[in-house]
Amino acid sequence: MSELDTGESGEKPRHVAEAAHRADASRRNFMRKVFFASGATAVATMGGASAWTALADDTTGTADATASPTPSEAPTGPPGGGAGGPGNQSITEDFFGLTTDGKRIDDLFTIHSTGVATAPVVAAAQAFLAGLTDDQRSATQFTVHSTEWRLWSNVDGYERQGVSLTDLTDTQKDLGTALLEAALSADGLETTEKIRRINQAAGEAIDSTDRFNEDAYYWTVLGTPSDTEPWGFQFDGHHLVINYFVLGDQVVMSPCFWGSEPTSMEIDGETVAVCHEEVVASLAFINSLTEAQRAVAIESSTKSNESMKAGAFSDNAVQEYTGLRGNGLTGAQRKKLLGIVEAFVGRAKADAAKVRMAEVRGHLDDTYVTWAGGTGDDDAFYVRVHSPVVWVEVDCQSPGPLAGAYGASQGGAPTQKHVHSVIRTPNGNDYGKELIRQHYLTSPHHR
Repeated sequence: MSELDTGESGEKPRHVAEAAHRADASRRNFMRKVFFASGATAVATMGGASAWTALADDTTGTADATASPTPSEAPTGPPGGGAGGPGNQSITEDFFGLTTDGKRIDDLFTIHSTGVATAPVVAAAQAFLAGLTDDQRSATQFTVHSTEWRLWSNVDGYERQGVSLTDLTDTQKDLGTALLEAALSADGLETTEKIRRINQAAGEAIDSTDRFNEDAYYWTVLGTPSDTEPWGFQFDGHHLVINYFVLGDQVVMSPCFWGSEPTSMEIDGETVAVCHEEVVASLAFINSLTEAQRAVAIESSTKSNESMKAGAFSDNAVQEYTGLRGNGLTGAQRKKLLGIVEAFVGRAKADAAKVRMAEVRGHLDDTYVTWAGGTGDDDAFYVRVHSPVVWVEVDCQSPGPLAGAYGASQGGAPTQKHVHSVIRTPNGNDYGKELIRQHYLTSPHHR
């Protein structure tokens, strides 16, 4: 979602912003109860009576047991946006997942052993929760079925739930950092830290730190950290969203949003740069193609401001395959295509990333790449990598509300100085949703 859509102009006094946050929190808690009821009904219908029992104890309110027991239908929104697409910051339908035609492909995701070491992230999450006060924990922890999974946004002005870094003591912040360290690779942790640092420095540069700072990021924990039961966490704020799901030794790290404005900045005498890996990898791939291949992959030589199809509130986007198919690539080109995905997947721990990349390679012949914009080193562009099991978008956007931090004017031509990117798991497994469904169908203690 583009920050140009926020309608924000200037700073609000802190007491006004805090009052607005409290009012919006009450509104969103009400929304969560309403949408939880419909979502719970769908999962319970698929999972049987015991699944319903497990769903009914959501910390934000008990699901409505009188709701019609009709399974969730396929999305009915327009191609590319779903009913809750860019510009619409609300949930308007049950979760279904990204598809090419409104129909999910079955048997892509199964519960099985992967060998990923998840004990450290379980322990770190337990320690983080234990370090919170009772009030903080109540505001932060939701059930694994909660719609809180889907209530994320990259926009700075979005009112979030959970506990913010501003609310935490230094010791509590350290426990949160330890959780990120347990889940992410060194590159992933560094990327999160750089995005926050640039957000702070850019906010200082335009004298708007009430809106843009390094502590306006929120923690929520979904479920109870466990070695055997499904759970996860979400770290959510401006230009940075991490959804991390765990079931046994299986990990689903999507949707994740990574972005920055600007993408490089001098901070305390150091050049801090972020989101360059995905830009470099994308350009390396497009420039490895023959003229004939580029004619298929490049749908437009121009780049609009907002090209992203599956950002915030687009969980059910419907987008047909377009562009160049992977089965026609040379070995070297296939490696460069995988490099785009690796720029995102590599932000998870090495063992989880290895499992994920094997999954992506297994569908490489059915992976499509679509491009818009220039192909020069400094050109703005949009690229989408789309297969049955992975969706990646890199979107160079127009200067937004932080344009003044790098001498640009808001609303100008798209630039590599303002990048949005997202990785998702199509066909119903964002947030580990398909694994949750299978767990409640197959686990003896839930049947």
